[in-house]
Amino acid sequence: MVAFWSLLGASSLLLTAGPVTVEHPGPSSASAGWAAKTWGDPATDANAKDKKGKNAPDLDAGSLATVSTVIGARDLWKQTDAAGRAITGQGVTVALLDTGIKSTVAGLNGPGKVVQGPDLSFEANSPELRGQDTFGHGTHLAGIIAARDAVPVNAAGQPLPADSSVQLGIAPDAKLLAVKLATTDGSTDVSQVIAGLDWVVQHRNDNGMRVRVINLSYGTLSLQPYQVDPLAAAAENAWRHGIVVVVSGGNDGLDAGQLTDPAIDPYVIAAGASDPHATVSGWKNRTVASFSSSGTTTRHVDLVAPGTSIAGLRSPGSYVDVNYPGGLVSGDTTGRLFRGSGTSQAAAVTSGAVALLMQAYPDLTPDQVKAALISGAVKMSGSDLERGAGQLDVAAAAKEADKLLKKSTPATQTFPTADGSGSLEAARGGAHLVDPETGDLLQGEFDVQNRPWNGRTWWAAASTGTAWTGGIWNGARWTGDGWAGSSWNNQPWSGARWSGRLWADLSWPGARWSGARWSDGHWSGHGWQ
Repeated sequence: MVAFWSLLGASSLLLTAGPVTVEHPGPSSASAGWAAKTWGDPATDANAKDKKGKNAPDLDAGSLATVSTVIGARDLWKQTDAAGRAITGQGVTVALLDTGIKSTVAGLNGPGKVVQGPDLSFEANSPELRGQDTFGHGTHLAGIIAARDAVPVNAAGQPLPADSSVQLGIAPDAKLLAVKLATTDGSTDVSQVIAGLDWVVQHRNDNGMRVRVINLSYGTLSLQPYQVDPLAAAAENAWRHGIVVVVSGGNDGLDAGQLTDPAIDPYVIAAGASDPHATVSGWKNRTVASFSSSGTTTRHVDLVAPGTSIAGLRSPGSYVDVNYPGGLVSGDTTGRLFRGSGTSQAAAVTSGAVALLMQAYPDLTPDQVKAALISGAVKMSGSDLERGAGQLDVAAAAKEADKLLKKSTPATQTFPTADGSGSLEAARGGAHLVDPETGDLLQGEFDVQNRPWNGRTWWAAASTGTAWTGGIWNGARWTGDGWAGSSWNNQPWSGARWSGRLWADLSWPGARWSGARWSDGHWSGHGWQ
């Protein structure tokens, strides 16, 4: 998905309560023009209608039924793992670091489907908004990864849907861990993203979750080398702790010549987006989506996955749901679906595919998973700088994974490693939050709670899985100290914000942020993608 900021085609956001304005100086980019295409696609909608004018998933190039078939996921569902279970993501948890997940939405409301982790966003300070997906982005991606409507199954657990209108994500039996990082408008700071990655590393095995995959559809325009960049280091650290990290490559187009951070780190899996040009038959001659970022000879996306006009689950009442009615899938009589495009969606498709591989071959290392995906990718037109190895084919990747294990091939990546010793400010890539009450920018070597940042001190703790002590990170309280049943016990922030004022002094509207608006100016289209 295009960055939240570019979605709305503007540069800075001002909300009446709390420091959520975002200022991103620099020239306007084409990504700001993706506003109309990011949510909704009339061409795909039109081609997906039957003779009665209803949406027909079999005719919809972006339906979950079509996408899961195109990448070979449904072929894997028919196979079984060593325990005789259908390969549908069973026993695997995908951590979604995003805007939250609305777990009451049909398809995500099954028992145990969504585990609510900590809310590390500004909305953690509002009891009414805490843990809720008030934007809608996270819920959309969650459905792509692991939506699961109630359908009959065979003895192995393979879903047997009566028709293609049933919503089944790429890994329909995977669990989802929601770590909320952003608010109604998408506001977040890079320090919040780093904190979220650290939290997952430490708690990946809590309560039998078995987090094997992280989906992070976020990026900044950091220009410092990945080896010292704190965000890249946090993502790579999760990788080194046995978690496959899937990130969006960016939405700056085929002339970008640069991936966003943390996709710049060569260890993680960077996903670009492919495009069938609004028809199911177009998947035979798919191309790299025009918005998908190209890279360099030393770092480009590892592969591409379906990311154009994907029909996923909507979050009713969320910001995008209310403000972008064109995203509603035309002819969808259920009212459940919302259409979105971007490398966010491509990353979600890829994360679901990784969950299938991790169930099928639980002994795979992250490096082996990446090698299998690259080896199994389907060649397609375009430059390596745009498409990487080609289009995702998880059924072929499973065969490659089997070969790697049988031959005991470690497929170890040997790039220089990251240590996070660089600048937190540089990791922001020019994007700054602004406290609307004072006008103060969050900049320099300070996190969102106004705590000084020391990359070497942070790395010493993060790399050993000890960055969090209960709900304390970098010397300030961000959340509660443990689990309250099946959800993390969230608490308001007690420290100061970067303007020096206390978080506790803010007035949080009971129902929603009031008076949210985008101000005029330039925005280069980075952040959530």
